Amino acid sequence: MVRCPWCGTDPLSVAYHDDEWGVPVHDESRHYEFLVLEGAQAGLSWYTILSRREGYRQAFARFSPEAVAAMTESDVTRLLDDASIIRNRAKIRSAITNARAFLRIQEQFGSFDRYIWDFISGRPIQNAFETMGQVPAATDLSTALSRDLKGRGFSFVGPTIMYAHMQATGLVNDHLVSCFRYAELARGE
Repeated sequence: MVRCPWCGTDPLSVAYHDDEWGVPVHDESRHYEFLVLEGAQAGLSWYTILSRREGYRQAFARFSPEAVAAMTESDVTRLLDDASIIRNRAKIRSAITNARAFLRIQEQFGSFDRYIWDFISGRPIQNAFETMGQVPAATDLSTALSRDLKGRGFSFVGPTIMYAHMQATGLVNDHLVSCFRYAELARGE
């Protein structure tokens, strides 16, 4: 079975590639989860974050934006001692700040899902890359999304992070055309 080469052979990465990456997300807590995880990844490998995912689930109330938005500075201090996550003050504070901004988007648009999918008119972008070298780190669309989110008070949402979010949540299908998941996702499976 041919897969995108970035996932390698590690079972955790392969499962993520096969079952999650590029699958359209419409669940609010999943969108928030990927915002937290992609922001935490900045400067690190995705595997580092993926291997700590359960720690993040516990630390950030199973990615409930409402619960995380209510966190205080004492929670930040507590989380800085939590070895199951990346102990970076700016990234921890960002998760809290972003939860509050996420709730404001829900209020304004009815859901974060509606807000983000409107950037692509509600349909996943089907790229057709043959090599990993063709896959961009950021696009004009991820730059526009980043700019809009920053204007709404989000942090750790630069164009590269937002493109990774778009890939993870299925706004774009960036599986290589040789990968077995490309055709499945293109058909909506």
